[in-house]
Amino acid sequence: MQWNFQALWLYGLVEPLTGDSFFYEFCHLDTVCFEKFLELFAQAYPEDIHIIQLDNGGCHQALDLSLPENVILLFQPPPKPEVNPIERLWLEIKKFLKGELFTNLD
Repeated sequence: MQWNFQALWLYGLVEPLTGDSFFYEFCHLDTVCFEKFLELFAQAYPEDIHIIQLDNGGCHQALDLSLPENVILLFQPPPKPEVNPIERLWLEIKKFLKGELFTNLD
């Protein structure tokens, strides 16, 4: 039997002081989707300059990545994902979803 899986990637940003957040679902974890996510985020908050802390994932460091003018990327040390506040949120979400099988994506 061939299992047919469909998955979505949840991209997210959280402002640690206020808890304000911005999330978006995409079909892939790649440079194209990451670039679009940053564009949507920058459009949602056009008046601010945003410093976004990231891990060293491949799509975050693509040579052809185009950044909005109000976004600056700050890369954390490779062995320290725990210093990024969003990583704590992903851990909490995964606790509830671990091993879950859903009948559909809705």
